[in-house]
Amino acid sequence: MALPNIDASKLTKTLTTHPKEVKGQKDMVFGKNFTDHMLCIKYTEEGGWGAPEIKPYGPLEIDPASFALNYSVQTFEGMKAYRSANGTVNLFRPQKNMQRLSTSSRRIMLPEFDQEQFLQCIKELVRVDERFVPSDYGYSLYIRPNFIGTEGNLNLQYSREAMLYVYLSPVGPYFPRTVKLHANTKEVRAWPGGVGNYKLGGNYAPALRPAMEVVSKGYDQILWLLGDDHYVTEVGTMNFFIYWINSDGEKELVTAPLDGIILPGVTRDSLLELARKWGEFKVSERKVTMPEILVALEENRMLEAFGAGTACVVCSVSEVLYNDKTYQIPVDPSNPNAVFGPMTMRLRKELLDIQYAKTPSPWSVPI
Repeated sequence: MALPNIDASKLTKTLTTHPKEVKGQKDMVFGKNFTDHMLCIKYTEEGGWGAPEIKPYGPLEIDPASFALNYSVQTFEGMKAYRSANGTVNLFRPQKNMQRLSTSSRRIMLPEFDQEQFLQCIKELVRVDERFVPSDYGYSLYIRPNFIGTEGNLNLQYSREAMLYVYLSPVGPYFPRTVKLHANTKEVRAWPGGVGNYKLGGNYAPALRPAMEVVSKGYDQILWLLGDDHYVTEVGTMNFFIYWINSDGEKELVTAPLDGIILPGVTRDSLLELARKWGEFKVSERKVTMPEILVALEENRMLEAFGAGTACVVCSVSEVLYNDKTYQIPVDPSNPNAVFGPMTMRLRKELLDIQYAKTPSPWSVPI
């Protein structure tokens, strides 16, 4: 007989008796404030998935010898809920996040889960804490699903116990300005044959020290490079885009390919699809190196560059330090105070209009 999978109809709720105050815009620092409740679903190899539970936000009880704490058997997702002008709350392409979570969890031998039933549980969590969903354009409710191995066992096998849990955080704009990048020529984020294309916690911890080092020098993010030719891969925790006139004289929007090194971002995929739908310029997924970027800058072919991801949506790049030399990246030549370049702004507005349900789209999914 098949073991139980996640069943949203069995979800139980225990509501807090101490509701939190909803923060104002100025206090919505990314990732610092959390809502009243969280969702937990436990798994054992013998019993399958247990009943989902929504309960007050608080500490988890976990074995000190768990796979998550000892061997980083942990994966997570980042998604958002948006309040439209008429008050409805919507998720953005949530099936994409469920698919990526499933792909990442298989890589570290966590159990399979019913993606649609898990998504129904997440929707219910958002409904329970709907009062925390901001109403202002550019603000949203960040949703963080986590999947961890919880078995207490130091043997390097696989975790026979696991837990999915989700918490929520009201957030404002991640980068309300252009960003400055420090190109890292010494360390790499991911490599061929590795796990850079999976959203695993173990991919992020090693990047903390180099990231904090560049912040201490006045930069916002690392521009991650790979190989002797300095192939440009990602920027911080974002996918990296260039809009330029390429060496063949064509206007082109280009980002690194999904070659096993690059995280398949939901925002990345959405921007590529939008730009291809316009049909106004070439849209490519291919390798670009720093020497190619320097030539484009020298020949005035670089138009814009930006990072893209769930947290920031898009943010324009204004400066890159590479091999101890600073290079200015065009943002908007007609406006020296611009926060976004024209192409970045156009993509951002079209994407946000879908996320806030100003533009009807199947990508916007009501809770």
